[in-house]
Amino acid sequence: MRPQPFPWARAMAFGLGVLRLSSHDFWAMTPRELASAAEGVYGRAGGAPSRDTLAALMRAFPDGEQK
Repeated sequence: MRPQPFPWARAMAFGLGVLRLSSHDFWAMTPRELASAAEGVYGRAGGAPSRDTLAALMRAFPDGEQK
């Protein structure tokens, strides 16, 4: 079976349109990095953190004071 060509049009639409990367940043990425970003955006990268993990993150990175 012949390999399919890389889907450059879809990759560019995602990187430049959805992620809003500059052309410099887009072309500096590897296809693997772009795939990881897509997994993060579309929710396929590990799911939600546990309650304990979320609590630890909230302690480590508290929101600023509300005005």
